[in-house]
Amino acid sequence: MPTNTHTIRYNTGKKSLFSVHLMSVKFEDLYEFMVEGNVDDVNVLNEVRERIREQGRVWWALEASKGANWYLQPKISSNEGVISVTSLKLSVLTNTITLRRLIRKGVPPVLRPKVWLSVSGAAKKLSTVPETYYDELIRATEGKTTPATRQIDHDLPRTFPCHPWLNSDKGQASLRRVLVGYSFRDSEVGYCQGLNYVAALLLLVMKTEEDAFWMLAVLLENVLVSDCYTDTLSGCHVEQRVFKDLLAKKCPRIAAHLEAMGFDVSLVATEWFLCLFSKSLPSEFLMSILRFDKCLLQSFSLALRALNLEEMRTRIPPDAPTEGT
Repeated sequence: MPTNTHTIRYNTGKKSLFSVHLMSVKFEDLYEFMVEGNVDDVNVLNEVRERIREQGRVWWALEASKGANWYLQPKISSNEGVISVTSLKLSVLTNTITLRRLIRKGVPPVLRPKVWLSVSGAAKKLSTVPETYYDELIRATEGKTTPATRQIDHDLPRTFPCHPWLNSDKGQASLRRVLVGYSFRDSEVGYCQGLNYVAALLLLVMKTEEDAFWMLAVLLENVLVSDCYTDTLSGCHVEQRVFKDLLAKKCPRIAAHLEAMGFDVSLVATEWFLCLFSKSLPSEFLMSILRFDKCLLQSFSLALRALNLEEMRTRIPPDAPTEGT
């Protein structure tokens, strides 16, 4: 997988400014997704890349001054006047001001596997099982067929079919092992459509298949609302009710306009939440802002921003019909 960012350039020639901004541009992003957009889209992505480069320089400067993996070093603390050395993992240090600020502003791509694994709590979860847990789980599931495995096999070719690695035999086999393995780990969840996209993105970011599995496990078991991916989708329904309340409070004109049109916002927002926006946002942008300590709050924020941008794009008129008119 490519690991370095680059600036996308384009030759405007003598085209008018209006024509340049409408000009279609195709390019491959950091995670090998083919992206198509106009010049404005390219400019936004270049801004994201530059922000990540700047943030990367902050991380490297801290490593130079404090040492590599400075956030994993022992911490000296005082307890009733007695100085003791406590070994802290990154998942604990997320509560410190410095690290939280760094994560909020973006983690450099090369550090994401290690930082995500620790911040999310996946590393802690991994440490509680034997080292051979994942390998033994995969071996135990080989050749077994369940309703979950049949649905997984049906969804594999439809998971980012234009991505070169995910659409390869090797990529689909890796994705299948992660999804099937988790379906046996948690039979109550088994498999739910949407998890294939989440697991696919985790595979593209994490260094190993096993790390992607544990990232998926901690998301479903500790980070996201419980029962989001069970047969009843009860957790997802709770999310949608909360989101509708937030929409009415934070964006009342949009909420009233949608109500007047008889449009249920959950028709679009459900996919946003189940897929963690993986089908809706460019991968480079999404990976740069994901925070696994506040994943649900971030989903609400992204959804509200998406609807606000849509209001700006379509310019809902002040006299547009609202509820009760």
